[in-house]
Amino acid sequence: MRRKIPSLQALACFDAAARHQSYTRAAQELALTQGAVSRQLTALEDFVGVALFKRTRHGVTLTQRGRDYAAQVALRLKALEQDTLEVMSTQGRGSVLHLAAVPTFATRWLIPRLPDLKRAQPDLTVHIETRTRPFLFADTPFDAALFAGTPAQVGQWAGTQATQLLDEVVLPVCHPDLLQGSDKRLPEALAGLPLLQQSTRPEAWRQWFEAQGVAAPQALSGARFELFSMTVAAAVHGMGLALVPRLLIDSELARGELVVACERPLANQRAYYLVRPDGRDNPPATQIFLDWLVQSVQNAPRVTRIPVG
Repeated sequence: MRRKIPSLQALACFDAAARHQSYTRAAQELALTQGAVSRQLTALEDFVGVALFKRTRHGVTLTQRGRDYAAQVALRLKALEQDTLEVMSTQGRGSVLHLAAVPTFATRWLIPRLPDLKRAQPDLTVHIETRTRPFLFADTPFDAALFAGTPAQVGQWAGTQATQLLDEVVLPVCHPDLLQGSDKRLPEALAGLPLLQQSTRPEAWRQWFEAQGVAAPQALSGARFELFSMTVAAAVHGMGLALVPRLLIDSELARGELVVACERPLANQRAYYLVRPDGRDNPPATQIFLDWLVQSVQNAPRVTRIPVG
């Protein structure tokens, strides 16, 4: 039976015109004439049987039905484009892994190691998108996710199985100049320094000072950043103290751009996990990637866990 689907050209014209609210700008984007775009949209409206645009003094605007349809068409065209790029990227050979990952861990730990994976598995291609919170695998194209959290958080991620990879050792760090040449290594000496806040962990500084038994009225104050990479950059530029996982700042510590301000970690029991959907057949690429990850963790230089207290 023939599918009730408009032509791809008509949908492309509709998507462009909906975004620009202009036939003229849609034509410019698609390298078509305005008349060609208009004919495609007229044919599309005839096909669906409803008005998608209405004329205004300033051009065209979407109807309510058109606005709803445009949102769905944009998603479908994007997915179709991603599927096409995936086929093109492997030229029909090899396997592909769709991976969700927390952004800074992906940038600073995973990506520098991917050349090793490519040498070991030349036919495996890894596509990475960022996610910071649990999601439903059934609603996404992801095969696996690199996630940072506590055992309780991982356990509450329904319909998944998780493999722990690395413990997270979170330490207060700063630019050496922030210590002003003095030995401000005790927790009480840090309470008066500017603090850099992580928006995804708003209670982290308060928890750290409470664990040290130190009063810190400004524990929730300070510039706030969404990603660890932003917080690290702010610390490198001397804006304040950052409370970040040590494994994300090895390079800055080695270059002397950051120093550990107090060698007492935040005892939060967080770790990095590879999470996979449970109850369905995972593609072979997922197991290959997991095996490589586990081996990479085992071969990585061990950082001595600093005792708390």
